[in-house]
Amino acid sequence: MEILQERHGDAVIIAPVGRLDGVSAPVLRSTLETLDAAGERRLVVDLAGVEYISSAGLNVLFSLAKRMHEAHGALALCALRDHVRRVFELAGYVPHFTITETRTEALTHVGT
Repeated sequence: MEILQERHGDAVIIAPVGRLDGVSAPVLRSTLETLDAAGERRLVVDLAGVEYISSAGLNVLFSLAKRMHEAHGALALCALRDHVRRVFELAGYVPHFTITETRTEALTHVGT
């Protein structure tokens, strides 16, 4: 898995590419923990490049959502492929996230 990062104003966009599974989830977790430790509180996770997500990947994102909520930060997920969105729906995670169609909408949500 490749994880692209980009700054847009006060927000950081994280864009994983590939499979988000038990092997790659720890890499994403480490990236997100580094951003959290650096005080980043406005995050967009662009999932357009994620072709598969497992429960391990869901757990990383759910942990991030909890940390951002506790830190009074802002988080939005965007550009989920249909089959990735379906996994979120089946797991019952949709209500726990702000999910937008586009990166622009996600950036608006996090207040860049």
